[in-house]
Amino acid sequence: MTAKKRLSKSDWLQAGFAALVQDGPVALKAEPLARRLNTTKGSFYWHFADVPAYHGALLDVWEAEALSPIARILDEEPNSGAKLRRLGQEITDYASDVTAQENPERAIRAWAQGDESVAGRVEKVDGLRLNLLAELLRDNGITNPDWARVILGSTIGIKSLPANASDADGPMGSLVDLVLALR
Repeated sequence: MTAKKRLSKSDWLQAGFAALVQDGPVALKAEPLARRLNTTKGSFYWHFADVPAYHGALLDVWEAEALSPIARILDEEPNSGAKLRRLGQEITDYASDVTAQENPERAIRAWAQGDESVAGRVEKVDGLRLNLLAELLRDNGITNPDWARVILGSTIGIKSLPANASDADGPMGSLVDLVLALR
């Protein structure tokens, strides 16, 4: 008889992201998650005080992953125009990956439509993204704050359109180039 592997907090969070993407927020409860992992609810409560604490932990991981490329981009790119173009593409790539269990941005956004606490977290992440986009636009001489919203809105939805297989990065790059040409 083989010993059953003890589940970690990370195992529960990965299962939660998969459940959220696959079945929506109704699947983010101890019982359905325990069934998904073929274990007991006791294991869930070993790692999380309750379901709201679990939801908070999921949102913490999502927020960290959604914002993690920003510091790298700011360090790696040589000027604000390149930073703006790359940031737009990174957000687009992250926000549009609907198959990765580790990246449930669309599912989180759908969840936010019916849950104020989730909506608050999405607003926080979007606010940080908007502020950075606006700052990079200002560095390029573009002061209209609506352009930051246009770019962010495009990053969220552009990849849900039918893709041109020859250039998946083209539309976001073209949008940023167009905005930069307005100065």
